[in-house]
Order: sequence, then C-alpha cells, then structure tokens
Amino acid sequence: MFRGKKLSMGLLVLSIMILFSFTASAATEFTGCWPYLVPPQGHFNTFATNYVSLGMYWDLVEMPLGIYYWKTDDWMKLMAVDWELLPEGNPDTFRIHLRQGVKWHDGTDFSSKDVLSTFYLGYLFNWAMWNYVDKVEAVDDYTVDFHMDRPSSVVPRYILRERVRAYSVYGKYYEDLKALLDQGKDADSSEIKQLKVAFSQFQPRTMIGTGPYTLDPNDLTEAVMTIKRFPTYWEPDNIKFDVIRIYNGETPTVTPLVLAKEADYATHGFPPATEKQFQELGVRIVRPPTYSGPALYFNNDLYPLNRKEVRQAIAYAINKDENATVSLGDSALRQKYMAGLSDNILPIWLAEDALGKLNDYRYDPAKAAEILTSIGFKKGANGVWIDDKGKPMEYDLMVQQEFADWSAAAQNVGNQLTNFGIKTTVRGVTHTQVPQEIWNGRFEIAFQGWGAGNPHPHFSYYQDFITYNYPQGQGPGMNFPLVQETAEFGTIDLQDAVVATADGLDAEAQKATVTKLALIFNDLLPIVPLWERYGNNPVVDGVRATNFPPDDNVAWGNSPYADNAVTMFLLDGSIVPVK
Repeated sequence: MFRGKKLSMGLLVLSIMILFSFTASAATEFTGCWPYLVPPQGHFNTFATNYVSLGMYWDLVEMPLGIYYWKTDDWMKLMAVDWELLPEGNPDTFRIHLRQGVKWHDGTDFSSKDVLSTFYLGYLFNWAMWNYVDKVEAVDDYTVDFHMDRPSSVVPRYILRERVRAYSVYGKYYEDLKALLDQGKDADSSEIKQLKVAFSQFQPRTMIGTGPYTLDPNDLTEAVMTIKRFPTYWEPDNIKFDVIRIYNGETPTVTPLVLAKEADYATHGFPPATEKQFQELGVRIVRPPTYSGPALYFNNDLYPLNRKEVRQAIAYAINKDENATVSLGDSALRQKYMAGLSDNILPIWLAEDALGKLNDYRYDPAKAAEILTSIGFKKGANGVWIDDKGKPMEYDLMVQQEFADWSAAAQNVGNQLTNFGIKTTVRGVTHTQVPQEIWNGRFEIAFQGWGAGNPHPHFSYYQDFITYNYPQGQGPGMNFPLVQETAEFGTIDLQDAVVATADGLDAEAQKATVTKLALIFNDLLPIVPLWERYGNNPVVDGVRATNFPPDDNVAWGNSPYADNAVTMFLLDGSIVPVK
C-alpha cells in the first residue's frame, strides 16, 4: 500500500543526496516512492511474509497474467494472451493461453509449469482462489486449465491478477507439495503443514521475473531501490526508461522529495497543507478512487465492544465529515451508505429500495447517548460513560504512527470520542506491527483498512469480515463471531455468505447475497468505516518524465493500490523520458 517504515533523518538526507547524484542520467530514469523492507528483515520469497515488497512496481519485475481496466471491464494482457470459460453453456473450467517466447530473468523459458507451481504453492497459504478451484492442470506448455468445483465470477480476477513466480526458483517446493497432494494429503495434514513451515523459511537470493525490469540485491539499500531494464524483455519498444528508482519511506520521508521535484509520482497519503504546497509548486494532483479507507476495528473479547449497540453509538459519536477533512481534505469523503463497500460500487449491486434501508450514521451525539442509555449505560461524574457492569469506557486506539493521514484521523477520533465521554488514548505503533497486533488480539480499538482495491464486492467483504478475524487461523484477531442472529435474515454464517458473494458466473444472481451482506454489515457494524479515500497522488511532469495522460484516461479509474495507472503507463510506453 502507500505505507511503510519511517526513515531516520540521516537516511532521508542520504536519499536526497543519492537522488541528486543521478541527475546526469535523469533522461532515462523514472523515480517513484514506496515503503519496503530490506534484508535481513526483508527477503525475496514473495509467497512468505516480510518479503521485499515493490508495491505498485511489482508488476514491472514479477509480472502478472494481466492488469485490469476497471471502468471498461477490460484487461491489459501480459503473461496471458487470451482466456475463456469452458464448456459453453455450463462452464466449470477457466482456460488461459500463455504468452510464448518469453524468458525469465535467469534465462529459463516461461511456460505452463511456472503457472502450475505458482498457484499450487498458493494453496499452502490459503489463497482465496482455492475456495472455488479444486485442480489446476497444464493442457500443454502454454495452456492451463483451472477446474472450478465452485464456479465463480471472481476466479478470473484471482488468477489473471496474480504475479507468476519462476519454477526455476520455487519448483522444488511445488514438486514436494504435488507429491503430497497426489497421496491424498490436504491442508490440515501434518506433512503439508511442515512443508509450509519449511517453504516459509526459504529465502532465494534475488527476485526472478518476466517483467521489463530486474532487481539486483546490490541495488537495494535502506534509502533507495534501483530496478534496471531487462535487455531481452519480450516487448522492448514500449519500455522507455533505463532504470526506475524507488525511494523508501512513509509520508514524512517522501514529502521533501516531491517538494524538490525529485520524485515523479507517489501514492502516499498527504495531509491537506502538504497537498497545497505541492499545488503551489505546480505539481499536478491526481485523485483516483481507492474503493477503501480507514475503519475502527474492535476487539470482541472486550466487553462492551462486542455489543453492536456500542459500535453503533461510536459511529454516531464521530463527525466523519470532520475526520475526513482533517486527514486528507478533498481526497476523503464520508461514506454515504456505511455498508463496508465503496460508495462508487454499492449502487451497482443494490436496488434503490435496499439502498434506502441503509443507515448513514450521520454525526448525532444525542442519538449515540440515547443508544448507550437504552442499554443501561450512564455517564459518571467525570463525564466518562460507565457501562452496565460499572466499568468506565476507556480505550486504547492503535494507529500506524508513520501514516500522516491516518495519524491525524486517529487523533481527531480520539478527541471526539473523549469529548463525547468515551475516553480514548491514541497509541502509535509501526505499520508492520498493527496487523500482527490485531491478529494476536493485542489491541482494544485499532485503525485498519476497510474495503478493497478490487472491483467485485467479494473482495471488500472478505477484508471487512474475515481478513483480521479469527477464522483465518492467524490467531484470535477481532474475534467477531461469524455466525450471527439477524432480525431480517435469521441465523447466518457470514464466512459462507462472503464466499457466496462470488458464487456462480451471473452477477445478477450474486446481487441478492451482496444485498444481504450490505444490510447485515450496516446493522452489526463489525467495523466502523470512517471515510472513503481518493488518491491525492502528486505527479511531477517535465523533470525526468513527461506525457502523463490526462485525468480522463480510463486507467485513472483504477485503484492506485491494485491496478495502478502509472504502472500501466510505464508498461504501454505512454510516459516517456524528458529529452
């Protein structure tokens, strides 16, 4: 995402010095910013955790099968040249046809073997595709069939958008896994669990891909990562830059680079005052939708946070318009529908009558107080609410300390809730620590993302209900029960419902399940979305790079954290060096 570790001032200065040292060759450079880990904490096994993440620039090295144009429902075809559903009429197989004549960076041939090993190794990590696919097989060296035991319209997205990894690097583990599966072992067997542990500890020496750029570990420092043009890339005429330099750091580190016009593009969350500085310098601001935003996550092991009435009261007690403005100015908007799904997407999936049932939880502290009073809570003499068991409502709010926008939002939430009578202390921790703390249940209330940078509602609801919840096997997590009694739908298994949002190949038929989840989310509020983010991405045109497409280009409708438009422009040759 647009997050990462904070560099020291010394490293910041070093990074700027490095930047300026390359000005002589700037005509063939593109400079970007992304937070990443470096060895020994970071490594090059891109299946495991804590790998060296290139973020949006991944697709330039470890290339996927395709990248999606959201607005036109079309694809940029990369390692796949075509695909189809088979058989006609009642399909249960997704067949992809692979690009031929491609070499990996280590000189080996790209083929169906690479695709098979990629997706089968994903089985070790519970890739969501395996909820719908029970077998992957090679028809020939350049044709692969994904057999669906649960046909689903999200299967193409799961498959085509996945980055293909090299069999030459990971093949041993694939062969070991395939042998176990052929013996009838499943994911719960001790043998496969042991293989997962061993594979998670595997650390290849570099990242091997099929993309136009290569990464040499010697070109990776704490300040800057340099990826260099691969001389035998399969579509060389589209690649206009010799190198791409990616500068490490979060918003405080990246801001001076943009102000100095030493970064051509960034996706970080910049506060309104910083954005104004950019614009005064003539830096263009692009505002693509992200289809997501920050939310309050609750530890359901703690009473009374496990009561929906308390979460509803908290939603009413926060002025989300104010919170959005404080955080990102014009690049944040309070959710209209409060259903855990982007306001840009929801009207496509819900009928008008269902939309009309959704509570917007508009700021109403009197309503919040009414709800708490109705369940036996009362305010103490010091102005702090006391629950029905006699305990003051005092909580710790955990936030990613490097995130300038989220930190500002968290402080605002803390102040608002404290003023309302729910004493809230903001605690900043590193961005890498927050997910671990949530998965391990070591939190009270936490800032984390809702929604998803993917086009189908399934992905957003997977994030909202499951990603940081206990069914993922990561630990207690939020411990929000996924079997719930609802007034409108009776007993419902929310995990099954999330999976069911993607069942079948008919989007119209999926709308009923999406509608059900939207209404349930709106009532139960397992998390409280605060606002929806739009990018305020600075574009520096005319220093090293030029010809960034106008705002009406269809690719700008993509989420910058899923199918980044600038990545696509680098791949199709739209952006060119300044001459």
